[in-house]
Amino acid sequence: MKTSVGSREIYFAAIKVDKSGPSRNSTGVSIARLSLSLSIFAPMFPEYDVIVVGAGHAGCEAAAAAANMGSKVLLITMNMQTIAQMSCNPAMGGIAKGQIVREIDALGGYSGIVSDKSMIQFRMLNKSKGPGMWSPRSQNDRMLFAQTWREMLENTPNVDFWQDMVSSLLVSRGTITGVVTGMGQQIMSKCVVLTNGTFLNGVIHIGEKQFGGGRIGEKGATGITEQLVGLGFESARLKTGTPPRIDGRSLDYTKMEVQDGDTEVVGFSYLPVKKIRPQEQRCCWVTYTSPEVHDILKTGFEHSPMYQGRIKGSGPRYCPSIEDKVTRFADKTRHQLFVEPEGWNTVEIYVNGFSTSLPEDVQYKALKMVQGFENCKFFRPGYAIEYDYFPPTQLKFTLETKLISNLFFAGQINGTTGYEEAACQGLMAGINASRSAKEQEPVVLKRSDAYIGVLIDDLINKGTDEPYRMFTSRAEFRTLLRQDNADVRLTGLGHGIGLASDERYDLMKQKESQVAGVKKILADFSIDREMSNQLLQDAGFSPLTDKTRASKLLLRPGIGVKDMIAAMPALKELIGGMDDLVLEQAEIQLKYDIYIEKEQEMVAKMSSLEGLVIPDSFNYDKLSAISTEARQKLTKIRPQTLGQASRISGVNPSDVQILMVYMGR
Repeated sequence: MKTSVGSREIYFAAIKVDKSGPSRNSTGVSIARLSLSLSIFAPMFPEYDVIVVGAGHAGCEAAAAAANMGSKVLLITMNMQTIAQMSCNPAMGGIAKGQIVREIDALGGYSGIVSDKSMIQFRMLNKSKGPGMWSPRSQNDRMLFAQTWREMLENTPNVDFWQDMVSSLLVSRGTITGVVTGMGQQIMSKCVVLTNGTFLNGVIHIGEKQFGGGRIGEKGATGITEQLVGLGFESARLKTGTPPRIDGRSLDYTKMEVQDGDTEVVGFSYLPVKKIRPQEQRCCWVTYTSPEVHDILKTGFEHSPMYQGRIKGSGPRYCPSIEDKVTRFADKTRHQLFVEPEGWNTVEIYVNGFSTSLPEDVQYKALKMVQGFENCKFFRPGYAIEYDYFPPTQLKFTLETKLISNLFFAGQINGTTGYEEAACQGLMAGINASRSAKEQEPVVLKRSDAYIGVLIDDLINKGTDEPYRMFTSRAEFRTLLRQDNADVRLTGLGHGIGLASDERYDLMKQKESQVAGVKKILADFSIDREMSNQLLQDAGFSPLTDKTRASKLLLRPGIGVKDMIAAMPALKELIGGMDDLVLEQAEIQLKYDIYIEKEQEMVAKMSSLEGLVIPDSFNYDKLSAISTEARQKLTKIRPQTLGQASRISGVNPSDVQILMVYMGR
């Protein structure tokens, strides 16, 4: 007998049973037994809205976002024990990266919450500079971070899990329809998000040794690259690395500089997540290499996979290996090393700044020459890993591929490096995959909206031939894209698409109202000449002849809201009870009002070009007056607007003007 279950046909034998049962079909088979037979042969998996391949930072955010927006999600990983693994350093945030984590949180993602819950130290970097440069960074408990992520995913409705390797994709008429796993399971889905990290044909290098793997002790993933290349995709190789892990009991911390956390723990999440108290923080340490260390490292260069040409992929320019530093910066007699604990309940130490793929014995001898490391013991050596990626110019702004509909790429598969860069791509891919599955309009962040928008715009328009890392310098509107106002910028959007909760939205609106209230009070509050001159004198300024408004006095460098509150009981009575973050944002908005206004004008000018749409059918070959490079880049990327065309590497302003003329502008 043949029957159909779902979309699949199955065969089973109709087995005769005792006819004394109360319910039978015409063949004499018990209806209860028949139902049991059907359930045995029913498909193991339903059809999903979104399948996410890989459970690193990108995959976790993608799965959480799609599920929280109401999609039925399957998260496939090769190892359920390494979900959200911190493969490299046990930290989140940092310069520009901290802004990204806050933006993820503001939209309704999980990275900020997980980071706050697993934090062992917090620092706000660049506080000596303007607020557009301030960047939160946390040191985290590696195991607690992964555990917290898994718990949050398991408590997210609509997320299913499956442990297996995805070996190929199911594609029909240019559209993704599902995946095939290593165990032969065919799982159907409306959309698929690939977040393979460093696992695609991954090869690990330690000195002259090389072996397959996506991470030390874990096998790589095969099959997908070859299939995608066969479908017309372009692939290439990149390289990244990691330092040795050390037994902290073998180190002499008295020979190192102590690096404590901040006296105020701000954290990442805008939700009231319980954070560690400042006095509970673990400290880190700083030490340095020396000429003696460098000399030992050089003895291993002849066995280095980089210098012998065994590694073909480009490494991260802004996070070079220690052998790269010694070579590229030959004039430097020392390099800084950050000694970072990996958690509350482990002695394992991460040596930030000593990434290497040199032979183990060279790594060991060199580290033993570092101050405080004279008796060090290794847990495991550093290594380099080479892996496949797909140049991101092959993607749309939604992170959907141009060649295959409903197939999305996120994370290191797009050529980026860093947990934060991966996580934000996963979030946006998850959002757009969920919306595509429901036939809804996509969500795209502009460069003026978020660092996430800057990152994706850079990848799509410029591509990358080395691991891409975010910096504040990449954002032309960084006064607008501050870490303190990510919720004001993005939570309304996140709430509107069903991702950010009502609680988030209400907290953001309350904060907006409080900031506006504080600004009005400061604009109306009059300070007499004697008091204002005292504050000015303390800050090193000349005295005034008349009384002034608090908002005007605040424009002077070195004078802050808290200084005025401390000096004036009447002002303290009005705003002294406000949350520190509300006071801080009100002060920033008043102090930098003219700069914020100028950037908003720049955004408006840029938006005028973004509104000029280039037809999909536009033939760039007829633009004989522009450079060959520009013509090739425009044909390959096919920008949607003149604004996008102006940001493509190799397209100069005169090319854009010619394009405008041909479009009749």
